[in-house]
Amino acid sequence: MDYNDGPGALLTDRVALITGGAGAIGGATARLFARHGAHVIIVDNSERRTPTVVDEINQAGGSSEGHVLDVRDGAALASLKDRVLADHGRLDVLVNNVGHYVRFYPSFEDTIEDHWQAIYEVNYLHVLRMTHLFLPSMIERHAGSIINVSSVEGLRGYPLDPVYGAIKAAVVQFTKSIGVQAGHHGVRVNGVGPDVTESIQVPYSKFVTPEQEHLWPVWVPIGRMGVPDDQARVMLFLASDLSVFITGHTIPTDGGTGAAGGWFRTENRPGQVWTNRPIEAG
Repeated sequence: MDYNDGPGALLTDRVALITGGAGAIGGATARLFARHGAHVIIVDNSERRTPTVVDEINQAGGSSEGHVLDVRDGAALASLKDRVLADHGRLDVLVNNVGHYVRFYPSFEDTIEDHWQAIYEVNYLHVLRMTHLFLPSMIERHAGSIINVSSVEGLRGYPLDPVYGAIKAAVVQFTKSIGVQAGHHGVRVNGVGPDVTESIQVPYSKFVTPEQEHLWPVWVPIGRMGVPDDQARVMLFLASDLSVFITGHTIPTDGGTGAAGGWFRTENRPGQVWTNRPIEAG
């Protein structure tokens, strides 16, 4: 990748932090932000992927650093904030990207409270903590963009895991509310709601067999599986000055699946009652 090609860098000299920045969507966003001139701070729990993405960006002419930590660790996040502000003096863009469904249960009545807590901590609590840590410095400078990664499941019913759906909806509502509250302080807060996009947690390239690939136009109005760059491009828009008059909104980055419908009952998948990829529709 040539970091000097293409017109008009959109994030020149800005400092951007991405949680889960060494994963699929996070990594694509880190690379794209760096290509557009940002110094990218990658925060991830992977000791293997984090330095790999950092080295890739830096060797290609970008600017990046990595911090290996668990976003569920409040003390580690507080230390990270102190270090970032001490080293760089500011944070211009915060992307709260980390999320995980943790595991699936047959139905809500089979879930346990530990599962609810795990879903909450990884998908929502870290969003609150990171925003709480970095928002004051953005308000002080009267500048900043925060981007929260929710899910299409926070924008529609999610029968596969109502707890996950509720938590992702909480991210959407938090984005809406804090976006309104912080707007007059010069800080914009927006989000994206991905669906059917290849990621570490949801590797559609493994889930969908070659015999089923012709069904993508049935499942997704855009007609194909999403790739991490599809999410990264929208987050670049939200991080840049192209979106200076937008706050409090979550953009459904789902290829049209949310608008088209969503989940369907199925009888031909053993052990699975709901699917968003009905093979009987082909």
